[in-house]
Amino acid sequence: MGYQHGLFSWTDISVPDPDAGRTFYTSLFGWEADEQLFPDGSLMYIMFRRDGKAVAGMGKQMPEMTEQGIPPVWNSYISVDSVDDTIEKWTAAGGSVMMPAMDVMTSGRMAFVVDAEGAAVGLWEAGDHVGAGVFHVPGAMSWNELNTRNVDAARDFYGAALGWEFEAFEGGEGPVYWLVTIPGKKQGDPLSNDNTNGGMLTITEAFPPEMPAHWNVYFTVADVDATAATLDRLGGNVLVQAFDTPAGRMAVLQDPQGGTFSVIQPPAAA
Repeated sequence: MGYQHGLFSWTDISVPDPDAGRTFYTSLFGWEADEQLFPDGSLMYIMFRRDGKAVAGMGKQMPEMTEQGIPPVWNSYISVDSVDDTIEKWTAAGGSVMMPAMDVMTSGRMAFVVDAEGAAVGLWEAGDHVGAGVFHVPGAMSWNELNTRNVDAARDFYGAALGWEFEAFEGGEGPVYWLVTIPGKKQGDPLSNDNTNGGMLTITEAFPPEMPAHWNVYFTVADVDATAATLDRLGGNVLVQAFDTPAGRMAVLQDPQGGTFSVIQPPAAA
């Protein structure tokens, strides 16, 4: 049994050099790397763990993507009861399929789909692999955020495709930030004491005009500034310097191979 339908449950990335990627991320987040190999001994997948619990994954980027200069991307995966049924609703709502549904041995069934504005996301129907074993602690995924130029259309789309609902986040400046919610979150699911499940941010004129719609992955850290300093020493880039928000202190970072992600330091408990 997987996580509740519509809940973000996993993230992974494919990079040109997984050995370098493993060294970078284990050094940055303190992850443990569990390498899974093909019968010929070549790398199939790296399962990153925190205190023995799965938090994220890494694979090797396809050579043709590397040759075309396509940068690595941290993928957001949404748990669904049925990948095939969800694809039907997805396409009926105006989305498309990037990678058709396929079985990943006994781990689960997956597909990559694209929303009406072009943001890609993974669908995951759990088998042996439910998803991450821990969330919202240092070194684990904590948030998934759609960056889009048409938030109203995105809300209509994802509501029809996944049954999501939305709440306006109070206290911010500029365009309304929308929280993705799941009614009746099941006990035991991540943050089951509330119904938030990600957010939607408007791409304004302050962003580069060439920026496409995309999903952004956040990892929780104990200290954003210390994490950014460590990343710099490891050869990464700080794309957006640390800044404070009502939700916590954040920064946008990039690994040495081009994979971009955000980190967040939650506010100190009162």
